[in-house]
Amino acid sequence: MPRMDPGEARRRFLAARVARLATVDAAGRPHLVPTVFAALGDDGLVTAVDRKPKTTTRLARLRHIEATGSVSLLADDYDEDWDRLWWARADGDARIVPPDAEDERTVVVYGTALARLLRKYPQYREVPPHGPVIAITVRHWTGWYATGPPPAAGDRGADEGPPSP
Repeated sequence: MPRMDPGEARRRFLAARVARLATVDAAGRPHLVPTVFAALGDDGLVTAVDRKPKTTTRLARLRHIEATGSVSLLADDYDEDWDRLWWARADGDARIVPPDAEDERTVVVYGTALARLLRKYPQYREVPPHGPVIAITVRHWTGWYATGPPPAAGDRGADEGPPSP
């Protein structure tokens, strides 16, 4: 069961379209949500609170980041051929970047984060995120694949489809 080197884990992670964001509250209870993300610099990631329906505006992920700042994000690729499975994880420290910041540095980070997300996700071009951005400094990249170097996310052959019944 080969481990990916950090560079390969980062490359595969950044090629993914969706990840799961794990946070932990002050009492150590975990919380996991799917998220979209974009790269920000060499070891930065950003995600945003967007306009998709939420049950509350006081999201657990934001409360947890305020409390601990620790996050993990996981991207993976599932295949019915389990020899092709892989995952890549980014562990790091997160901070919340508000949309209404006044200091110039934070305004630049917020604007750059939104620009990166809009570039990666066309859906955001029509309805851009309006809430805070989560800026993550990745401290550790890790990954795993079942056998041999796996294909990158979305790199399966054009003739491959779902298995026949």
